[in-house]
Amino acid sequence: MGNRAYNFNAGPAALPLSVLQQAQEQLVEYQGIGMSIMEISHRSKEYEALNEETQQLLKELLQIPDGYKVLFLQGGASSQFAMIPMNFLRPGKVGSYVNTGAWAEKAMKEAKLFGEVHEAASSEADNFMRIPALNEIQIHPDAAYVHVTSNETIGGAQFTSYPDTGKVPLIVDMSSDILSRPVDVSKFGMIYAGAQKNLGPSGVTVVIVREDMLQDLPKSIPTMMRYGIHADNNSLYNTPPVYSVYMVNLVLKWIRDQGGLAVVEQINLDKTNLIYNAIDNSEGFYQGCVDPESRSKMNITFRLANEELEKKFIKESEAKGFVGLKGHRSVGGLRASTYNAVPYEACEALTQFMEEFRQSNS
Repeated sequence: MGNRAYNFNAGPAALPLSVLQQAQEQLVEYQGIGMSIMEISHRSKEYEALNEETQQLLKELLQIPDGYKVLFLQGGASSQFAMIPMNFLRPGKVGSYVNTGAWAEKAMKEAKLFGEVHEAASSEADNFMRIPALNEIQIHPDAAYVHVTSNETIGGAQFTSYPDTGKVPLIVDMSSDILSRPVDVSKFGMIYAGAQKNLGPSGVTVVIVREDMLQDLPKSIPTMMRYGIHADNNSLYNTPPVYSVYMVNLVLKWIRDQGGLAVVEQINLDKTNLIYNAIDNSEGFYQGCVDPESRSKMNITFRLANEELEKKFIKESEAKGFVGLKGHRSVGGLRASTYNAVPYEACEALTQFMEEFRQSNS
């Protein structure tokens, strides 16, 4: 690790060291053109090639079938919360949302500005510490789409499998677990994800949308909020977030070089098992927040006996080089985000610290 911190931030999050080093080498001059990638025109052949290659890398890693468009948009996943109902929630139709926590609630709140919203299932009664069972999800008969949040970054609950929505398009916010495991893209009408967790730095949002969903979109939607405009222009309608797309390109190559998503999934399981085992074998000193069947493989949330002890944990961990272990301000507690780029060694170091802290404070 050298003098780099053990980065468990929830987002913006850790990036692979080799990717950062490559970006550092190419910062001033990109591929011998005498300019930084940040300085070139998005209409240049160099950027168009980068744009195409990045789309292709994503298609290969996720095995995206024909009939889907890959878009690179701006505004984060939060902009998608509004763009989805603007584009797809027609009069007489209903947006069916599975309410699993803070981010699902934000998506529902935005959708209510544009039309009727139906709560297809909710785990609020359990403080969002579990994912609703698939048989609990009741799709509205007039549903325009079903929306789920794949992984709740704040609470730490994650879908292990997705509902079969039949002919109703399934739209999934995968911001915090995209590319952490293989998924069958053909099951989804649309997948979207902010980049700043598993894809790259903040500034670009990836949208994977089935082409039939882009037909006959309302003409009343502002131009920049229409998926069809971005699809027709290959994500080049306006100036794209060039450097962020470049970084996504490097991260996708890094994932490919790891061996692809099946290999990455096993590495992630090995990492998170280390920490969950440290929690479960602590004789109650550490208390996992989420029902074991719904535990996230990306965001591990846990508590100590009281807030004072948690503050001490944060203070001592920071002194040891750990960052990002404080829980979200809305829920408190502790959280370790173990995204793809977090090394196994960092998780090993954390579990060692957790055991030392337990022995010193039991």
